Amino acid sequence: MTSLSDLPLRDNLVGKQPYGAPQDPVPVSLNVNENTHPLPESVISDIVASLAEAVRGVNRYPDRDFLGLRAALAGYLGHGLVAEQLWAANGSNEVLQQVLQAFGGPGRSLLSFTPTYSMYPLLADGTDTAWIPVPRPDDYALTPELVTAALREHRPSVAILCGPNNPTGTPLDLEVVRAAYDAFDGVLVVDEAYHEFDAERDSAVTLLSGRPRLLVSRTMSKAFAFAGVRLGYLAADPAVIDALRLVRLPYHLSALTQAAAEAAIRHSDEMLATVADIRAQRDRLAGALQDLGYLVHPSGANFLLVGGFAEPSATFEALRAQGILIRDLGVPGHLRLTAGTEDETTVLIEAIRRLGPGGARS
Repeated sequence: MTSLSDLPLRDNLVGKQPYGAPQDPVPVSLNVNENTHPLPESVISDIVASLAEAVRGVNRYPDRDFLGLRAALAGYLGHGLVAEQLWAANGSNEVLQQVLQAFGGPGRSLLSFTPTYSMYPLLADGTDTAWIPVPRPDDYALTPELVTAALREHRPSVAILCGPNNPTGTPLDLEVVRAAYDAFDGVLVVDEAYHEFDAERDSAVTLLSGRPRLLVSRTMSKAFAFAGVRLGYLAADPAVIDALRLVRLPYHLSALTQAAAEAAIRHSDEMLATVADIRAQRDRLAGALQDLGYLVHPSGANFLLVGGFAEPSATFEALRAQGILIRDLGVPGHLRLTAGTEDETTVLIEAIRRLGPGGARS
């Protein structure tokens, strides 16, 4: 049987591993930062009705430029945005891939501050864009001075600031975004996948006016509890949207995806009603783990990066054996824990408490 090593793979992909978050049918799955609350029945009914109507027309291609969805997304974000400033794709990963297809590529580079979202270097590899990782400080928080120095030194084609940052949860202050934009002449992406969980900071969408190289990426996978639909989107200058249209595949958003997303946005208040509870469970989880002696990093997201585990991989496996799936991302001494429902959070807290100080050991 042919193996991967037998194929004429591009040089920059040799030896690389694909994205691989574990998927197990466990009772408590808290490893990919989903909103684990079920959708309200009233919302489900409207989405199903919208899908049924959309199915009647699937013998035809969908609206290639999905203008209705873009207008709905502009209305949701507010701040005077219009449909021409919005783009969407099958998850924010595809949005970011299209950004790199348009503005990255051979001879160009992508910079971000690590640890951060593990897909960034994979997206760089897939588009033959050089990856430049710049280490974050010990507290993971970015400052205007640190970001400005890195951007002026490396002059990347594209830079991504993730805020709140995954996997650390670290919030991103807008003064950092302003400084970053002024520090280099490349494309600056602010990845706000978890923005709805940050109750204290304004969105970088508020900075778009007059900044044509600023792009703000969002997703419906997290706060909207819509991960299975796969809908990510981006707000930017209309010229940026035109650039993304050059690289997107024809009809890349199905009629069903468009219909489901538009229906969800119509019910955005109901869809986001669980966000306050998730924040409360995140803070409850943080307090319980601190009481147990763990180091809990500040988070503006729906998850926590927690340090103090003697052997993170052993703790991961011990919890997995109990039907609880969390995330071991290779940060020494740390694990990432998503805040779930009240019951899920209780199960997680009690399981870690039973493991004793420092968690499980192999």
